[in-house]
Amino acid sequence: MLKMIIVAPLVLLFALFTAQVSAAPKIEHWTTANGLRVYYVPAPELPMLDMRLIFAAGSARDGDKPGLAMLTNAMLDKGAAGLSEDQLAEQFEAIGAVFSSSTSNDMGWAGLRTITLEKEQQAALELWLKVVSKPDFPQKDFERVQKLALVDLQGEKQDPASLGSKAFYQALYGDHPYGQPENGTEASVQALKVDDLKAFYQQHYVAKNGLLAIVGAVDRAQAEALAEKVSGALPVGEAAAALPEVKPLTEAKTVKIPYPSAQAHILVGQVGNKRGDADFFTLYMGNQVLGGSGFTSRLMKEIRNDRGLSYSVYSYFAPSAQLGVFQVGLQTKLEQTDEALKVVRDVLGKFQQDGPTAEELEASKKDVSGGFPLRTANNSQIVEYIGMIGFYQLPLDYLDTFTTKVNALTREQITEAFTRRVQPDKMVTVIVGGDEK
Repeated sequence: MLKMIIVAPLVLLFALFTAQVSAAPKIEHWTTANGLRVYYVPAPELPMLDMRLIFAAGSARDGDKPGLAMLTNAMLDKGAAGLSEDQLAEQFEAIGAVFSSSTSNDMGWAGLRTITLEKEQQAALELWLKVVSKPDFPQKDFERVQKLALVDLQGEKQDPASLGSKAFYQALYGDHPYGQPENGTEASVQALKVDDLKAFYQQHYVAKNGLLAIVGAVDRAQAEALAEKVSGALPVGEAAAALPEVKPLTEAKTVKIPYPSAQAHILVGQVGNKRGDADFFTLYMGNQVLGGSGFTSRLMKEIRNDRGLSYSVYSYFAPSAQLGVFQVGLQTKLEQTDEALKVVRDVLGKFQQDGPTAEELEASKKDVSGGFPLRTANNSQIVEYIGMIGFYQLPLDYLDTFTTKVNALTREQITEAFTRRVQPDKMVTVIVGGDEK
């Protein structure tokens, strides 16, 4: 009887948790008076507030100064409104708030996490707004950040994965903005000046070029007030122009990079899809079977389990504003390079022709559907998702319909999409390892 008394509440608690994480958050959307788009999800369960301010200010906007977007974003909290980096950090810590920021090829963002007690939330918001709207770009701090970036770039010369990745993007995209390294080159980073960062910030960190994601224990009226305050701290500005379209490869390319190692680092791929792509779900689920599901994937079984050619192998689609990458990656012994590449191409060709088996697709559906609710189980995950939905202007019911669309897919749909979108005979192959010969 005692066992029943203990277990029953645990069962009820688990059932309650499952019900909470199974229901996708409802997203509300509006635009502020000066053009900042807002995406809001109420989350009253915990006295927390997460906000993410996102701009079309990623590395694809670097122009002829690779690394500019990354360094601009990295400098936001190095001094603002007359406060030093240490003073900003101390004040955030004193009120239990957390500042975060980063960049990708498409976007630059700054986030805030704080408790919703009135005094602490107000102090956190005021401090955060100083960082995002009044950065000072101190010269000494810039020189320090610049030196660290150069040290990282030097270190990449000893990292075959970094060498391979940069060569892959350059070979795939050529002179398209996506072909430039997000962290720049030694020459481009060394040439950057504080005035470059200030000009980039003034052009891109503006209301009409951004959006605000809000998740937390605030109601709609409070969220609107927060949005107007954030929006009012930013210049109106203009939205960035659309990025140029990506041209698919017309022929295969192979890049070999000498490197003193016993293993070859191999990347194979092509352009993939973009956010909002009509083939997103078919390509995503097809890839789950092909190389996105770890030890149960087709590539893993063929290359690791059956032949022992590599400890791990993966594949993924990385959709962006324009066509992102489709990539297969693995490491193998130098003398096994040709064999491993042949198996990769054979697996790709067979998958493109036949698609997944019924058993493989069913297993992947269960894996994705079962794990998806846990990916939106906390505020920090939700704010990242709704920021992505807002930035790429995806449907507001994206999270609601995700598992439904996944579970509705058929083998025939996946095979047809892979036949149209994947060209095994027109891919970039990058091999890092071996000598000049």
